[in-house]
Amino acid sequence: MECNYVLEGKNITKKYKNFKLDIENLQIPKGFATALIGENGAGKTTLLDILAGIKLDYKGSLKFFGQYNDKDREKNPDVKNRIGYLGTGNYFFPSWTLKEIEELQGLLFDNFDLGKYREICNELALYTGGAFEKNKKVNNLSDGNKVKLMLAGILARETDLLLMDEPASPLDPLMRDKLCNMLRNYISENEGERSVLFSTHNISDMESITDYVIIVEQGRIVEQGFAEDLKEKYIVVKGEKKDEVSAAKVIKNISTSSFGFEGICLAEDIDKLSGMDIAVERPTLSQISVHVMKEYSLLGEMEDDKRAAS
Repeated sequence: MECNYVLEGKNITKKYKNFKLDIENLQIPKGFATALIGENGAGKTTLLDILAGIKLDYKGSLKFFGQYNDKDREKNPDVKNRIGYLGTGNYFFPSWTLKEIEELQGLLFDNFDLGKYREICNELALYTGGAFEKNKKVNNLSDGNKVKLMLAGILARETDLLLMDEPASPLDPLMRDKLCNMLRNYISENEGERSVLFSTHNISDMESITDYVIIVEQGRIVEQGFAEDLKEKYIVVKGEKKDEVSAAKVIKNISTSSFGFEGICLAEDIDKLSGMDIAVERPTLSQISVHVMKEYSLLGEMEDDKRAAS
């Protein structure tokens, strides 16, 4: 599928003592919700902090909205006004009150709509009993309500790109569903001009909203594509116990039980299982993600073994 990109990155690297982020080519399609999937420590937060301008000590180049670079992001207020960021850290000082947070966001962002903000807070059930407790402090909020507060803040602005780090993690199932609906409405409101990039280590929470997928492992992109394309690229295979050994030659990371086997392989390899009594299913994004991450980890182990033997 041909598309425009709301955000592009080339050769983005950042080194830590025992970790290196190394993203050769990053492309976030415009007008879609993109999921950045990876286990804890894969580099998701580091990458999002770089894209949002939280971390500036990195190498590489970025392009926003097809025309601005990362220097423009820092110097041109219009660029940052078009970006909403939701992080996992202490976004607000613990001693701030709800009233102070409202006032501060109005001062920081020209495009902050106070009425819309309070409406979203009510929709997210942030206020106890529907009442606005202006003197309630951040440190008295649950982790889930802190995320709701940040979410209301970015959705109450007129932005074109949301960068969100693990937005669903602290939310209960009902609020995760509401979050997906709100993000879908956000994208659809401006006829393909708005985009969302969010990270998650559990894509099943957000699969219903995901259009495009980027899977990262050990600081690198190991798979990416539109969700529907990936669900055609891979296939879930189930078979009988008697065919387990033969199937394992095609299906890596195969799971077995006393009843049979199950695993994922490339759809193009399905003919290699001919003659076996198998059933096939369309995979979920969660199944694909786990498969790809296991594959990459296995390759990494093999390379480590080769280096140790040489």
